[in-house]
Amino acid sequence: MRKLVLLAILAIAAAVLPTAIASAATVAPHAVQAGPTADQILAKVASCKQISNGKYKTDEDSGSATVPVCDAGKAVFWKADMDIDCDGQRTTQCNENTDCCFYPDTAFPQSDGKPLNAAKLPYIVVPSSSSIWNYANSGLRGGGSCAVIYNGKVEYAVIGDTGPNKIIGEASYATAKDLGINPDPKNGGVDSGVTYVCFKNSAVNPIEDHAAATSTGQKLASAFVGGN
Repeated sequence: MRKLVLLAILAIAAAVLPTAIASAATVAPHAVQAGPTADQILAKVASCKQISNGKYKTDEDSGSATVPVCDAGKAVFWKADMDIDCDGQRTTQCNENTDCCFYPDTAFPQSDGKPLNAAKLPYIVVPSSSSIWNYANSGLRGGGSCAVIYNGKVEYAVIGDTGPNKIIGEASYATAKDLGINPDPKNGGVDSGVTYVCFKNSAVNPIEDHAAATSTGQKLASAFVGGN
């Protein structure tokens, strides 16, 4: 009798279990939706409405200035190279020995007042204000949200430093590494193919929180792609 009862219980369990599993699957929370693809963002910046008064060089020794800053409604963008910025906190990757031009500070500090950590935090560099372009006049500021696109990948970064006023196309060690670009400040970077899209009047707080930069950037990029 006990054996018959046990068999009956097992049969009932076998019939109920698949239904229970299926029900649990239907109520499982959905995964957090990521932001738009690289192609979707690039489609919104296919043409340039130039707002810079002239163009920028990609390097000091570049023969001519070829890169304009363009307006795209909710964002501004430029298409350039990527030089590696290692400025900020001294780390194994970024210091006087690894980078000939290392400077132990960044234009925009962390919430605790310390410089940003280029080896850890994805950030980009905007040109210092000049007669060519004043980034602040375009609604950009330190800690602003940007999408950096290269080779089909999107990295969300913050505006973390300023650079020479006639050169454009620079980002931190961490930005390059996350995009699959050689991050070595001596021989890294890439000569072309990088698109920088910075969202107007945006802010990531605290500036050093990359998770916040990613979630903020994804939301802004979605609104940018979905807008007219």
